[in-house]
Amino acid sequence: MNEDRSKSSAIDDGRFRLLIDAVVDYAIYMIDPDGVITSWNAGARRFKGYEEAEILGQHFSRFYTEEDRFKGMPQRALDTATREGRFEGEGWRVRKDGTRFWCHVVIDPIHDPNGRLLGFAKITRDLTERKMAEEVLKQSEQQFRLLVQSVTDYAIYMLDPDGRVSNWNAGAQHIKGYLPEEVIGEHFSMFYTPEDRDAGEPLRTLSVAVNEGRFENKGWRVRKDGTRFMAHVVVDPIWGDTGTLLGFAKITRDITEATLAQQTLEKTREALFQAQKMQAIGQLSGGIAHDFNNLLTVILGNLEIVRKRVDGDLKLTRLLDNATQGAMRGVSLTQRMLAFARRQELKTEAVEIPELVDGITSLLRSSLGPSVLLETAFSADIEPVVADINQLELAILNLVTNARDAMPHGGKILISTRAEDAEDQAALTPMSGRFVCLSISDTGEGMDEATLALAMDPFFTTKGVGKGTGLGLSMVHGYIEQLGGRFILKSRKDRGTTAELWIPVATQGSVTRAIEEEAAPRVSRLCVLVVDDDSLVLTSTCLLLEDLGHRVISAASGAQALKVFDSEKAIDLVITDMAMPQMSGAQLAQAIRTIRPDLPIILATGYAERLEGFALRLPRLSKPFTQTNLVEIIASTMK
Repeated sequence: MNEDRSKSSAIDDGRFRLLIDAVVDYAIYMIDPDGVITSWNAGARRFKGYEEAEILGQHFSRFYTEEDRFKGMPQRALDTATREGRFEGEGWRVRKDGTRFWCHVVIDPIHDPNGRLLGFAKITRDLTERKMAEEVLKQSEQQFRLLVQSVTDYAIYMLDPDGRVSNWNAGAQHIKGYLPEEVIGEHFSMFYTPEDRDAGEPLRTLSVAVNEGRFENKGWRVRKDGTRFMAHVVVDPIWGDTGTLLGFAKITRDITEATLAQQTLEKTREALFQAQKMQAIGQLSGGIAHDFNNLLTVILGNLEIVRKRVDGDLKLTRLLDNATQGAMRGVSLTQRMLAFARRQELKTEAVEIPELVDGITSLLRSSLGPSVLLETAFSADIEPVVADINQLELAILNLVTNARDAMPHGGKILISTRAEDAEDQAALTPMSGRFVCLSISDTGEGMDEATLALAMDPFFTTKGVGKGTGLGLSMVHGYIEQLGGRFILKSRKDRGTTAELWIPVATQGSVTRAIEEEAAPRVSRLCVLVVDDDSLVLTSTCLLLEDLGHRVISAASGAQALKVFDSEKAIDLVITDMAMPQMSGAQLAQAIRTIRPDLPIILATGYAERLEGFALRLPRLSKPFTQTNLVEIIASTMK
């Protein structure tokens, strides 16, 4: 029986040995109580590189690194296994070829039935690949953390699921001003404006991030010092492997400068568009007014000639008067259009504003009615300005009338002045010099922002149909700009309106007085060359001159006029239109000067034009003109 049991035990031991030798993924071997190797399986041979004959009888400490042997790690492992019944750990080990590998080690003590220590069973598993993967991950996480911490242009930080800050990078500290210890653990809503917190914006941000997978937006945020900045914000939810919400990753970028730059660019574009629009409308208005002036010249001239032919017929006289009044209203309209287009003929002089306003006060008060109080407040030492006195009077009357219309139930109008340097007034940039501000304020209905933005546009009016042309304010604007000043309109709904006319102070050389108008005697019969490309104007002008007794030669162009000098030597005077195709009136005058240097020349023009050289000194006949205007300009020219 004992013999059979011994045979069976031997068979089991053999089978067990075969099983251990077949294992190649684990190094399984035995060591005696002193640490000497007594067995060696195929897995140990594969991991450590030693053949069984090379390693049996050797101490197992040779597998440890030199530094671990120096620390006594091999003996400590055996002592732990003996004392605690098991040793388990991980560490670096050394192969036969000197290379290292990371392993997981288990050492179990082996005792006989009497409790005597026979040795140790040692199992080693190669975990190098896992260790390297962990090291790579650790290094990647460390590099990522260093990268995030080194970013200063972006605030990058984490929130827990409730929205509390869990970490804080240098960029967040730079942008928002908080140190990590001041903000970690606090709710991220502290960065929002009070109005956004009241509106529930922080909670909505996290809700959108969870439900849509991402939140992105722009808005105002608050720094530690209370200042606000425009932020671009991205919030991403972070989910665990089981689908649990772990928190949020939040990135904030300060885009205040870019936003302000964009707003400035948009304002500049809007101003450019407005300037281009006004320039285009001004050119259109100036062209229309020029052509209309030609028509009015024809109408008024023919009406004058017809009036001379009417012999006491009162009915026809009234009809002519009505026609003349209608034409003069047309003249007023064209003057407004030219004022808006900055092409009216200005007769500038030094104007004392207080004296000018005092001179028209009675007219102003009579047009206001009893329910409107007119007051003036002028500085005692106010300087004279450079202006066309008639146009300035018209501008003041226009603005006072507008103020009256804005106070249907009565109120007060204040006309005042103050003087300032352009450098002290942002509204006058980039102009320079001294200006007088003529201010006209009312206590009327005022305008909202939308109406105020359109108020100076040509043909815009808030008055009823037939009660205004919409050119009043644009005319004032054009006139003041032509003087080199600025027209500023300020208004608030139900708080009244203030119109400011900033007019340059008169200086020596800034005034260009026109020829003094005085009663001129009729001159003797002249031979007059009339040049105009408009056949109606040409015919009308010739008729008016012939009616005055002059001999008239006509030409429809500058080139045709020059040919006249080849056959006609007795020309006493030339009246030429300024705006003509191919050769302008100024160019024609220059050519005539080379032929007849002393020949008087009059320029007829419907609007102010830029002239150079001697043409600046030539007398000008403004269209539309009457026969009386012709008499006066010829008399003054032929002196």
